Amino acid sequence: MLELMYKLMEYRSNEVRHRLEKVGRAASMLHLDVLLLIYHFARFGAGNILEIGPYIGGSTVAAAFGARESGARKKRIVSIEAGGQLKHFRIPSRNIFRDLKKNLARFGVLQDVTLINGRSFEETTKSAVRQMLGSHEVDLFIFDADNNVRRDLDCYGDLLADNCWLVIDDYFGPAKAAPIRHQVDELVSAGMLVPFGYYGWGTWVGQWRRK
Repeated sequence: MLELMYKLMEYRSNEVRHRLEKVGRAASMLHLDVLLLIYHFARFGAGNILEIGPYIGGSTVAAAFGARESGARKKRIVSIEAGGQLKHFRIPSRNIFRDLKKNLARFGVLQDVTLINGRSFEETTKSAVRQMLGSHEVDLFIFDADNNVRRDLDCYGDLLADNCWLVIDDYFGPAKAAPIRHQVDELVSAGMLVPFGYYGWGTWVGQWRRK
């Protein structure tokens, strides 16, 4: 945990901070520290990346930057977004999926990401994901969708490698935080998740433990 905090301090004075500040202003509600951690996990993780709820793409761009700069084999990034619209005081969207694609193109990573327009728990979505990702191949799982992270971990947990990094937004904060916090805490108590801290405006960061 201390090493992770030290690495974050390094990134705050690195040029990647300036790149991700631009991404955050244009396309993310996540705190800059969380975007930096996503970049770090994508860069140094050995496996693929599965994201649920990218909204208009800030976290996806951070992951794509990290994966591209890892120097390793090409990592597969799969991002699931239901779409729709959202009124937000800073970055609203009338067409979330369209704006997601637009932002990925704007930051030059559209070709690095496989987008799925659908709900994570739908059979068509689960089938599409499993055609691209195999068991234990995911080293970074990002969740920023609704208030049911347990549902999606039940759906895709077999794809996560042991020690897979998890970034789960809204552990603290808005109304949906209470059920997310309850679910995460239950999984921690069961030994399936290991917490590494809370970052930004209430994002939980930790690792997956396979039984």
